[in-house]
Amino acid sequence: MLRFNTLLYWLTDRLIRVAIWLMLRLPFDMRRRLASWVMSRIVSPLGGYGLRIRENLALIFPDLSKAEVERMVRRVPENLGQSLIELYSSRDFIERIRNEPLTGAGVAALAKAHEAGRPVILVTGHIGNYDAIRAALILKGYRVGGLYRPMGNPFFNRHYVAAISSIGKPLFPRGRQGLSDMVRFLRSGGMLGVVLDQYMGDGAPLTFMGREALTALSSAELALRYDALIVPTYGIRREDGGFDLLIEAPVPHSKPEIMTQALNDSLETQVRAHMDQWLWTHRRWKLPWWKAR
Repeated sequence: MLRFNTLLYWLTDRLIRVAIWLMLRLPFDMRRRLASWVMSRIVSPLGGYGLRIRENLALIFPDLSKAEVERMVRRVPENLGQSLIELYSSRDFIERIRNEPLTGAGVAALAKAHEAGRPVILVTGHIGNYDAIRAALILKGYRVGGLYRPMGNPFFNRHYVAAISSIGKPLFPRGRQGLSDMVRFLRSGGMLGVVLDQYMGDGAPLTFMGREALTALSSAELALRYDALIVPTYGIRREDGGFDLLIEAPVPHSKPEIMTQALNDSLETQVRAHMDQWLWTHRRWKLPWWKAR
């Protein structure tokens, strides 16, 4: 069984590599359109993404019209496809972001923390392109690292990490392997990018989109431990192919649960405003086994 899974991972990765290689031969905007089409029309049906999207929408928006549900089933994978090929197109992606202004109530606070060498935790979610802010801040001379969850497919993970590394370093894998380096970087006054909206079996039972969602408290706990600014940030996709780079006001230090709920609420506002840019394929509201029975 292990050998079969390894072979399946390898074959899947070969197909992904070929598809990415072919797309990278095209101009940037054409490449993004093709990636969105392939993800929506081919990968999503094969991977069962539509079913997951429909289940999540039925849970959160039970009165959503059938036409809107079908639009979301198409548009959510399109955004995912664009985001993926953008990560593999670091030079073009960075150039597209280079002249985009930072906006929002937290821009001045972020600049002040950078000048003072104060640690910062930049919290975002799987909406728009979550690496747009990291790329933009690196362009402006900020020291920004990223925390990432390694992919389940080890063959794919190798070139995926290489791709996101080309946008900027350092990067820290979740778990013990990257923890010490991540803490050292943060304590030195670095800015750490974190994606918050993933199911965590040992997370706190907070709310997101009106439903209980187990959420990691680690970002808030790190902010309290190292006196780091904690700031919600977003790279929202525009119709013209650019991005709105939003830096919200820092979340005040208090209890980790209160701070993390504020981060969930911030992301919820963005999801409601840009529904088709959030990754509705996540099992975000999965219940632990003792509640699922």
